[in-house]
Amino acid sequence: MESSQPIALPAVLVLELSHGATPARLTLSRDEAAELAALVAADLHALVPQVDSARLALAGSLFDTVELLRPGFPVWATLDELARRVPRGHLENVVAFGSHEGHMPAQPLEPDATYADGPMRVLPLSLLAPEAQADDLSAELEVQLVGRGEAGQRTADWLMRTLGVQLEHARYLSRNDLIALTCVQYEHVNLAPLWTLLEAALLTPYGEESTLSARGLALRYANGVVHAQPPTQWLAAQTTDDAAQRAHDVAGLVFELRQYVALLDAHRIPLQLENDTTPASQGHLLEILADANPGYDAPARISSRWPW
Repeated sequence: MESSQPIALPAVLVLELSHGATPARLTLSRDEAAELAALVAADLHALVPQVDSARLALAGSLFDTVELLRPGFPVWATLDELARRVPRGHLENVVAFGSHEGHMPAQPLEPDATYADGPMRVLPLSLLAPEAQADDLSAELEVQLVGRGEAGQRTADWLMRTLGVQLEHARYLSRNDLIALTCVQYEHVNLAPLWTLLEAALLTPYGEESTLSARGLALRYANGVVHAQPPTQWLAAQTTDDAAQRAHDVAGLVFELRQYVALLDAHRIPLQLENDTTPASQGHLLEILADANPGYDAPARISSRWPW
């Protein structure tokens, strides 16, 4: 009788960097990843001894949170797939993936340097647990990691020495804890409506969710896309007739919309204007105010060459 597939329990090791600290690189070598995985396994065993029944998988990749919290959780999906390919019992049930000749074994495990300047770096972990024990182990991890999930001193020292940075904290969190932490961070900077949309895309991707931005712009998530109310429609609903105030309000709305476009793009969630099928491209949204008049000639490109 064929045994059932193990259940993946996603987690992270979160590194809070000292002010101004930036790791010189975003990936660990194969040997370094294996060393770190052994330290992590010892930490987790001390917190939750039941982890010995599961396989620990670690990617030696230092991500920003936005790279991990994307629809379908592609980093964890890739990590789990690679870990399942390794025969059970190999490497004492701990498997680590690091870089070789500058490349990780799969593209989703490659951190993007675009997001390398944040104050936190996050390494993805996964525990592949037997189906019969997965629920109990998951519940225990949720309790223990959020309550006392500080990484061990040997692990923290190894990370600082290997990465060449000072750490304020290094701690383990479940993926649910990471999601909750990100929610608090977005709410703290007045982006709770954005989180409403992001949460829907991550946890209920086939559902729908509607909200209003802080400036009252209608936003709707459906079928993997965030739809935004067109700015001209929003402006038509404003009650003030003061031209200066309207200009100020529009400038504020455009700033807010640009924030949403940039952050949703970082989480790989497209945004487009309602009743338009064109998603934001390279940071731009195009609102068509009227159909082109066919009586006019097609636009002509005019260029000039400066004498110098």
